[in-house]
Amino acid sequence: MSSRELMLGRIRAALGDTGPPAGIPRDYRRGDQVADLDLLVHRLEDYKAVVHRGVSIAETVAALAPAPLIVPPGIDPAWLPDGVEVLRDEGLSADTLAVAGGVLTAATVAVAETGTIVLDGSPDQGRRIISLLPDLHICVVRADQVVASVPEALTRLDPHRPLTWISGPSATSDIELNRVEGVHGPRRLHVILTEAPS
Repeated sequence: MSSRELMLGRIRAALGDTGPPAGIPRDYRRGDQVADLDLLVHRLEDYKAVVHRGVSIAETVAALAPAPLIVPPGIDPAWLPDGVEVLRDEGLSADTLAVAGGVLTAATVAVAETGTIVLDGSPDQGRRIISLLPDLHICVVRADQVVASVPEALTRLDPHRPLTWISGPSATSDIELNRVEGVHGPRRLHVILTEAPS
């Protein structure tokens, strides 16, 4: 008998003949809440992200973007300012991504309550690696993509897609609880929150 079979046997014995658990209600906190954009901004800033609101996307990208700027293949061309060196990610190597000045992506959904942005690997968001290796991540979030709570966000997500959940720049703490940024992703996160429809 393998260790796995032994463990599963013990679990079955502990559960007895009760059968599968009863259905879990999933109707909590959905649909009737209005997403609070100010709360999203507050949460993002609390996580040390910089939020730009009511600005031109291309002008903001031009002001922020060091060269080269990595972009996924499906990014909106109107977001790309003239004069910024752009590398489209069509399989760029990890070494190229690691030394890039930054990355520009769109988002799938943002959660006001938690200050979380979710990417799902769509063409305007690209591979997960491009949002992790460059030191700067510029993420464009439309106001109609903001929801109030995590349960609402889950209804907009496809669980079969590669989901990346971002709550501020990458940060961790060392053994003395000193905050260290940039260990597991970009040290700097700039969010452009726009009212413009897609």
